[in-house]
Amino acid sequence: MNENGRDNMIPENPQHEWLTSAEAAEYLSIKPRSLLLWVRQGKLQAYALSGTKRRTWRFLKEDLDSALLSSPVIPSKPLTVLFERTSN
Repeated sequence: MNENGRDNMIPENPQHEWLTSAEAAEYLSIKPRSLLLWVRQGKLQAYALSGTKRRTWRFLKEDLDSALLSSPVIPSKPLTVLFERTSN
């Protein structure tokens, strides 16, 4: 809580790099719809701006990086059926 007795939801560090939805989607090389789906699913941290008719989102670049690094890609096993066909 801050001195006004309210919780600060948005980080106060002015060094943070803020991105729009379009910029964040481009940074992640995905479509904006996928980005917003990930927000609704809780996979990405986003900050909603108030005072607009439509919800406008902003993203911290460091949050996007940490979300990607938190779930590494699991290597898959080679397909045995194709492997057996090519080895005969």
